[in-house]
Amino acid sequence: MTKKLLLINFLITLLAAFQSNAQTQGTLTWSFTPTSHTGYSGTRHVLAVWIETSTGAFVKTKMRYVGGGTDDHLPTWAAQAGCSNVNAILSSSGCNTTDATTGATLASYATRTGTWDGKNVNGAVNGTTVADGNYRLAVQQTWNHGTSATTTVYYNFTKGTTATHATGTADANFSAITLDWVPFPAGVDAINYAQANAAVYPNPSRDGNITVHYSNASKIRITNILGTEVANYKVAITAQEADLMVDLGNVANGIYMVQVSNEQSLATYKVLINK
Repeated sequence: MTKKLLLINFLITLLAAFQSNAQTQGTLTWSFTPTSHTGYSGTRHVLAVWIETSTGAFVKTKMRYVGGGTDDHLPTWAAQAGCSNVNAILSSSGCNTTDATTGATLASYATRTGTWDGKNVNGAVNGTTVADGNYRLAVQQTWNHGTSATTTVYYNFTKGTTATHATGTADANFSAITLDWVPFPAGVDAINYAQANAAVYPNPSRDGNITVHYSNASKIRITNILGTEVANYKVAITAQEADLMVDLGNVANGIYMVQVSNEQSLATYKVLINK
């Protein structure tokens, strides 16, 4: 009996050690809506989104929107991302924005969405899949020059072999917070997912009709430049090239982002609708 108990305890310890070192591949999808603040409709709105461990160790930046006059308005993110002098915009300041969506000061409080591939960064290139465990999505927003107009929030999630759905608590600054971690199917390695890619034409489109000529994609999503979704399609993933006809005749003229993705990769293309 004693030997059996020792063997069972050994196996439990071995399993726990394996689980603590597991590096499950998968994708985190997140979404939240910033709150519009009275007197500041968004013309000075700066925002940063990044992944860190539950203990605050930086993993990867996912979004950074900031302007020339607001380079000191994201102090928490700047410190985490290694920016010198907490300057959030100068390329020479060392800010790590590898794999992040970046841009100038935002002009609206539209819903923000994004994905994380479960990897860290290695300098200026994508890194390796991180260990399973507890992580958090960190969001910092500043909407004017006052120190009270900066807020940083954290939304916890678990990365592992099980799909998880989490919601963040809404407050005065953010609402509709969701986080979904989806591991790759059992027995399927990320190497089986080739880079999603596409060509979008005509560009510009004079009538709102476009063709997305794609391969290695499972999802095609179209947003305006503010990130608001206008179309979303699920397609059967295949290495063979295929066409998706999209009618955007009901949207306003402007630039739209066509996101072509699979479980591992995301490629984005711009298209101009000019009817």
